[in-house]
Amino acid sequence: MNLIITCARHLEPETEEELRGFLDEFGDSEPKVTITSMSGILTAETKLDPVEVVRKIKETLLDEPWSVRYCLRIIPIQRIVETKIEEIEKVVEELSNNISKDEKYRISIEKRNSDMSSQEIIKQIASKIKNQVSLEFPDKVVLIEILGNKAGISVLKKSDILSTEKTKRSISE
Repeated sequence: MNLIITCARHLEPETEEELRGFLDEFGDSEPKVTITSMSGILTAETKLDPVEVVRKIKETLLDEPWSVRYCLRIIPIQRIVETKIEEIEKVVEELSNNISKDEKYRISIEKRNSDMSSQEIIKQIASKIKNQVSLEFPDKVVLIEILGNKAGISVLKKSDILSTEKTKRSISE
């Protein structure tokens, strides 16, 4: 899994088809797209760079707003681990090298099918990152997406995550 896609409930098959179309167009004709047991959530494994995929879909959306109908949010995932604090901590420590010394960061956690404490995760992770925190204007986001027993982790700029609704609104302004 290196992409997490959200869509409206009951539109998972259409979303899968739309995503496959984009990935095929960008050069991956055999992605592994999974409709999860969680309503409105799909995951995709592609041989392409997930951040690049999101950037290209965003470009397409800006050129042709009608071309993205079902994907509501697309989140690039850099690493997958078991949903265990120690595992998450280890990967965040590695990925936090992508935050340069003068950059500020925030930690964002989205949990589905997990009763793990967000505060506990944040406390453990924040102690590993030396940079200054900025909840309002971070340069980078340490993103932890928990889907049951799997956790997807990324260190991204906010602009690396695609929200089709926000992008479409910015076009019309």
